[in-house]
Amino acid sequence: MVKSKLERWQTAAAKKSHRAAQARYQKSEEQVQKRENRNTARRHMIAEGKAKVGDGRDVEHVDGNALNNKPSNWKVGNRHDNRSYKRDSKAHKLYKGS
Repeated sequence: MVKSKLERWQTAAAKKSHRAAQARYQKSEEQVQKRENRNTARRHMIAEGKAKVGDGRDVEHVDGNALNNKPSNWKVGNRHDNRSYKRDSKAHKLYKGS
């Protein structure tokens, strides 16, 4: 059963606090660099004809490190597979490349 928005956040203050924390996280230097690298990889793969706009596929970093932006580390793959890596007991991703 889907929880209502109020049940999920309990209070408006909790929701506001969560949004503020997410905004700070997305602005962090490391997250900005990772986002730029993911966008660059996608643009290059589109330019090479290996991906298309709106094709529903992801350009993934083979080693799982978005800061490693070498073209040899890029691969076009299924969106579901790219976003559903197995995880260890601490919820860290277990990458295919390691």
